[in-house]
Amino acid sequence: MAVVGKLLKNRRAGQAGLAWNSPNLAGADTLALSSPDFEHEETIPTAHAAKRAGGKDLSPALAWSPVPEGTAQLLLVIEDPDAPTAAPFVHCVALIDPSATGLAQGALDAKNPSGGVHLLRSGMGHGYLGPAPIKGHGPHRYVFQLFALAKPVTVGSSGAALDSAKPRDVLAAAGHVLARGRLDGFYERS
Repeated sequence: MAVVGKLLKNRRAGQAGLAWNSPNLAGADTLALSSPDFEHEETIPTAHAAKRAGGKDLSPALAWSPVPEGTAQLLLVIEDPDAPTAAPFVHCVALIDPSATGLAQGALDAKNPSGGVHLLRSGMGHGYLGPAPIKGHGPHRYVFQLFALAKPVTVGSSGAALDSAKPRDVLAAAGHVLARGRLDGFYERS
């Protein structure tokens, strides 16, 4: 498998396609998003990687600064812009109650999400998908993006029911962003 990674080494989706760069999700970068499990732009511990990559698929704990008054809902998106795909691979999409100030480890588990967390469709299924880059492809950036929305997302942009809407349809349906925050981590398989 490392041979495939080396062959695709220069093929990456790129950061331009991240939710962070979507015009409808632009907003003030005023939310401080952090994790006690890894620092910004540092390595994500193996426990948070996918099972097939030797991890536990355990979503990391997250914390954020207070959201602005008028926040109706929080939108959390985790993407890999280094995937050798046309667009960044979506590892998680979740809607979170605006009263939350953080998530414990494992809060994004598809079978047992924390209270106030509504898990939506990701690149494969629902819930958190840990990092699992192709062996030999080099380090991958995993971008945790949190958006404070003025109005709740209720359907996908194509009118699809929220639980079955594709991630890009959910992101396109999200409206006015009051604040946003970002946390980047790296993971690599040799």
